[in-house]
Amino acid sequence: MTTKTLPDNARRFCTAPMMDWSDSHCRLFWRTLSKDAFLYTEMVTTGALIHGDGGPDRFIRYRDEEHPVALQLGGSNPKDLAQCAKIAQDFGYDEVNLNVGCPSDRVQNNMIGACLMGHPQLVADCIKAMQDAVEIPVTVKHRIGIDDQDSYEHLHHFVDTVAATGCETFIIHGRKAILDGLSPKENREIPPLRYEVVQQIKQDLPQLEVILNGGIKTHKEATEHLKWADGVMLGREAYHNPSVLMDVDALYYGHEPQTKDKKDCIRALYPHIEDHLSKGFKLSYVTRHILGLFNGQPGSRLFRRHLSEQAFKKDASIQTIEDALAYMPD
Repeated sequence: MTTKTLPDNARRFCTAPMMDWSDSHCRLFWRTLSKDAFLYTEMVTTGALIHGDGGPDRFIRYRDEEHPVALQLGGSNPKDLAQCAKIAQDFGYDEVNLNVGCPSDRVQNNMIGACLMGHPQLVADCIKAMQDAVEIPVTVKHRIGIDDQDSYEHLHHFVDTVAATGCETFIIHGRKAILDGLSPKENREIPPLRYEVVQQIKQDLPQLEVILNGGIKTHKEATEHLKWADGVMLGREAYHNPSVLMDVDALYYGHEPQTKDKKDCIRALYPHIEDHLSKGFKLSYVTRHILGLFNGQPGSRLFRRHLSEQAFKKDASIQTIEDALAYMPD
């Protein structure tokens, strides 16, 4: 199929797919902070999407305001991934991404995630099947290596094999994954960051779009990496300190910020929250994502505490948020 293209700089700043964190509530909140950042969903497995109770809508529904947004898939069966990529396209996603980076035992046992780096031809077959099924871009997110398969030669062979399918965008976490002995959390912290390895891939394969992920915390760091990378991806920093997103539109896309008022960002969510509450869901499902917005400011601790203690209650409402915001000076 002919691949639909995105603007050249669409992925200049991305937010990472994060299990249990980057859900639709989170992405809608992030979108109040930045209209241009490219957002990625949590990983959704092919099994859940094809066989899960409630159908695909339960797992991948989103709001139009979230665009541009990519669906990340977990799986290793080319036929299943092709089917799920088609579902993603039918739902209107701007991109579908294959997870080849998650190091958890649970996904390894199902041949999902980082363990696939040991099977580059299988990953290529998966990517090709997805490409043949859709017109939206198909991309891959991976580590720089796994276990003892961590030489530059291994990485180059993996990228080169997958790129032979026509895949053009590689989101590379600058750490290797240790699959036997480290938890997912430890795999985000213990293996050293080796940005220079990712930079070498970009130098050796300049025709590819290379997005750097892993350990980036500030815009100063990001702009340094953008001297050679095509884009950067922030995960936990964007989640724990979401105000970092408020500068994205100006710094990376040359657009005016949507607002400089953090309270306005939260209040922009109120229509979504009212709809959410009307369906019987808890306020805390949404507010858990906004707790870090005022980090470092006077009143932020009281803001977080109020929401943490009150938002899970059955009668929690918009007023609960307003009461929390009252702790924050204008």
